[in-house]
Amino acid sequence: MQKTNEEKWGKQMKRSFQIGAAFIGVIVGAGFASGQEVLQFFTSFGIPGLLGGAIALTMFAFLGMVLGQLGCRLQTKSHEGVIYHICGKYLGIAVDVILTFFLFGVAVVMFAGSGAIFEEQFGIPAAVGNLFMTTVVIISVLFDVKRVIALIGSFTPILMLTVLIMAIYSVLTADLSSLTEAATVAADSQAAPNWILAALLYVSYNIAVGAPLVTVMGGTVRDDKVVARGAIIGGIGLGILVLLISISMMTQLGEIADAAMPMLVIANNISPIVGIVISVILLGMIYNTAVGMLYTFSVRLIKPGTKKFKVSVVLFGIIAFICSNVGFVNLVGTVYPIMGYLGFVLIAAIIVSWMKNRKKTTVVSIE
Repeated sequence: MQKTNEEKWGKQMKRSFQIGAAFIGVIVGAGFASGQEVLQFFTSFGIPGLLGGAIALTMFAFLGMVLGQLGCRLQTKSHEGVIYHICGKYLGIAVDVILTFFLFGVAVVMFAGSGAIFEEQFGIPAAVGNLFMTTVVIISVLFDVKRVIALIGSFTPILMLTVLIMAIYSVLTADLSSLTEAATVAADSQAAPNWILAALLYVSYNIAVGAPLVTVMGGTVRDDKVVARGAIIGGIGLGILVLLISISMMTQLGEIADAAMPMLVIANNISPIVGIVISVILLGMIYNTAVGMLYTFSVRLIKPGTKKFKVSVVLFGIIAFICSNVGFVNLVGTVYPIMGYLGFVLIAAIIVSWMKNRKKTTVVSIE
């Protein structure tokens, strides 16, 4: 019996880690792993930015846990059910619309991110990189290659290990002589007036991105404790990545203050081979996120499996490609903060829903 219980526990923990890795995978797209998001929302604020990273870690774990448990309890097939459950009929409509079109906005940023990698790492025009990723993503959504996405999701542990190595390297080779001047340059890219608001905005828009996936994953599991553990693991993992990337860049500001892909600069300083490895991982993460965003956006508007759906996917992809040519850095600095402010509504609804459910549970237990 003891062995059976241990096997059951082992399977549950394995599932929790899979959920956590998937949670990290969908959020770690172009801006995150490249360092551009972390630069604008954390590193540019200096030491207080690290405190912002700690806030992000806590909020990711908590909000992910609540969303996952709601998805499990409602056994939802999409984010729609959870959104209307926590926001109500009328506010739910507004949040649903905002969230749906934000998914499209993230897909645009992913395409632009791939272009930035092609240009900085391989010397290929950004527009070519944008077009390449757009084409691959459209084909993937049309043919629904879930195995490929699952394979790329396995890059998450490799990414975390590589970022850890880069953080250690950055600290050991820190150039403190130009830190003050570089910090002034980095401050110009701050995504918010202060570090607290920046951390909250960062969590806000990323939860909007992760909410559909976490709720759907929750709907595939019967035990809400498994989902809760998975979301907490994912939240902690995301927070650790934020802190490691921020530390890496903080000690190398002289090198990366003006770079579109700061982590690529640091990786290439270690070794050209490490730079190529990071580039491949980044492209994999971008692909993973872009496919999820374009697919989720498309199925929310058009019924999948129809001819109209296929035509729409191609059309949406082309529009996203056109928008992506605005430029990666500009998109990260504009789209994400705006959606972050709107995402506060979703966070407030999640917290209120959690408090209501907790109150009901307390009442039941007292009785």
